Amino acid sequence: MGRSVSRSPSRRRRYSPSPISHRHSRTSRRRSPSHKRRRRRRTSSSPSPSRSPTPKLKKDQKKRRQHEEELKLLEEETARRLEEAIRKNVEEKLKSEEVKLEIERRVAEGVKKLFDDVEAQLGKEKEDALTEARRKEEQARKEREELDKMLEENRRRVEEAQRREALEQQRKEEERQRELEMIQRQKEEAARRKKLEEEEEHANRINSLGKNKSRPKSYGF
Repeated sequence: MGRSVSRSPSRRRRYSPSPISHRHSRTSRRRSPSHKRRRRRRTSSSPSPSRSPTPKLKKDQKKRRQHEEELKLLEEETARRLEEAIRKNVEEKLKSEEVKLEIERRVAEGVKKLFDDVEAQLGKEKEDALTEARRKEEQARKEREELDKMLEENRRRVEEAQRREALEQQRKEEERQRELEMIQRQKEEAARRKKLEEEEEHANRINSLGKNKSRPKSYGF
């Protein structure tokens, strides 16, 4: 069958006209009428490419198609048998004790890894929650400290204002007291001067009366 297929292309190629012969015929057509006549005899003797295939060619083509279909069926059957053999081999291995133990081991490892991952995730979430709680606690402590500082500063300012007000009140009171003392001294000084003036005036009157009594009487001659 292979040899008949290999002969069919050569038979078809025999019918195909050659471009070199066409070029040669064109050149011969330009040369002389004798060349044209020879070309006509040559082309009339050669088989036409458009002629229907011979029975042998049809038979070869049919054999080739049959061979291709057989090859296709053989490939499909081979693939099916190979797939079936692989499936049986896998089933037999899965039924073996070694494979069962391997599957159990891998399942146990998978379950352990799953639990480990869950535990790690829970630990991470717990650590994150503790970190967030510590951060919030630290933030609350700083806010309390700032509030305490603000209250302490306000208290200090109030105390300072009260102290300044008390000092100012004390200064005013002391100044008023000094003014009262100065006024009292002035009154006392004025009273003392008035008393001295009265005493001096009284003494002057007494002195003047005494002089009048001690003066001798004059007589006229």
